[in-house]
Amino acid sequence: MVSVKPALSACVALLLFGGAGIAGAAEAPKAADSAIDYPDSVTEHAVVLSGKTLPYTARAGTITLYDDKSVATARVFYTAFTLDGADPVTRPVTFLYNGGPGSSTMWLRMGSFGPVRLLSASAAPSGPPPYRLIDNPYSLLDKTDMVFIDMPDSGFGRILGGKEKDFFGVDQDVAAFAQFVQTYVSANGRWNSPKFLFGESYGTARSAALADSLLQQGVALNGVVLQSSFLNWRLGYGAGDPIAAGDWGYVLWLPTEAATAWYYGRVADRTENLAAFLSGVKRFALGEYLDALYKGDLLGEGERRDVVRKLSAFLGLSPQYVALSNIRVPYQKFQHELLRDRGLVVGRIDGRYATADTDDASYLGPAWDPTDSSIDAPYTAAVNQYIRVNLKYDPPIAYRPNIYAIIYAGDSTWDFSHGGIFPANMTPDLADAMTQNPSLRIFSANGYYDFATPFFGTEYALRHLNVNPRLQANISYGYYETGHMMYFTDAALARYHDDLERWYDAALGTAR
Repeated sequence: MVSVKPALSACVALLLFGGAGIAGAAEAPKAADSAIDYPDSVTEHAVVLSGKTLPYTARAGTITLYDDKSVATARVFYTAFTLDGADPVTRPVTFLYNGGPGSSTMWLRMGSFGPVRLLSASAAPSGPPPYRLIDNPYSLLDKTDMVFIDMPDSGFGRILGGKEKDFFGVDQDVAAFAQFVQTYVSANGRWNSPKFLFGESYGTARSAALADSLLQQGVALNGVVLQSSFLNWRLGYGAGDPIAAGDWGYVLWLPTEAATAWYYGRVADRTENLAAFLSGVKRFALGEYLDALYKGDLLGEGERRDVVRKLSAFLGLSPQYVALSNIRVPYQKFQHELLRDRGLVVGRIDGRYATADTDDASYLGPAWDPTDSSIDAPYTAAVNQYIRVNLKYDPPIAYRPNIYAIIYAGDSTWDFSHGGIFPANMTPDLADAMTQNPSLRIFSANGYYDFATPFFGTEYALRHLNVNPRLQANISYGYYETGHMMYFTDAALARYHDDLERWYDAALGTAR
């Protein structure tokens, strides 16, 4: 029998991190770090949105978590941005976090909808400092207060007393975030406020389980934003693995491969409308292609030639290569083959980014993702500058962009089982939350060029929740010509912002 657990543990940090990859991972914890209890910092600011000046308060600090014996187990770092003068009963609050598992939330904090945003290059290297921090015209502060949470042990937060195993797992993580949310709303008088979750990448898996867990503890949510979703491990690691999802992986990744080929002008008969092009790809994927994969060795030669021809046209690869691949092109190989004639490998987190490799004949890829090469340095610099200087929270410890080196070192490996079942599938949790709270709204945000969490796989997962069909109307979808982190591109972020503003209005019953 083949065991998939060790491979899965290694892959998730590399593929689903919601930001930085393994390269640049944080140092192992130091004893002195765990003892730091630095006071919160509260500062006053203002931002102009849609011509209106909005004064707001920023709080940077930690919330302490406790075990069932009231012993402190962790200090979790967060930044909260709250509109001054708003009624806390009607004012929404949104809890935002990145994924990994192991990532801090510096990506969403510094790039998406907070009041301040980093300007970084889109689909190109950002270069060395200095980098520009600006007031964010796409902030959601006009719609909701925002609390950006760094997962335990990341950012300026630290796990106490060597209790990493109490946090490094799917269910342990959900329990920690549930305690954080309830502690925050208690400390800030927000129990009756409308509440939203906003997770990116692995953060979407966290949100699905957290929505259900909070509901069981008497905390109902108004909405959940799922950005770059990864909800069902069995689908996510199915490409070429018969133990997992078998041929379904090739079907679910095909539109992302085709979109990336379209971006680089490698597809046959390229149209200007990407969405229209992809509608044809999806029809082929779920029709003729799925049928051909099902037939396997019994596929007739005529049918095989037809599928090879169409795949070649969609993927921008030679018919010979597609045929030699047995009409199955794993995305890892596609990333290397698409621009091989230019000596480039396209990115996994965002296919618009490309990098040279040190071995042009390899299919293993470089030790970095092309997206990381562009964004790691500017975001790390920006989050330290912003929190330490602008928000005046400057503890004498390192800000950890991620803790992958800690999670995956020694016996600290993350537990990817959920409710005792491995690998985890979070769609039943989301289905339970939606069924018990039929007013719950979901917004699914997807990047066309995202190989880490392909949008077609997200559609499949959300359309197979096994909920009452009427509840499917509570799920809204947004698609953007970017990758995993759509806020890297101004035009996509602007559209994303407008989509969310309308969605918040609908979720709150304030749409006009």
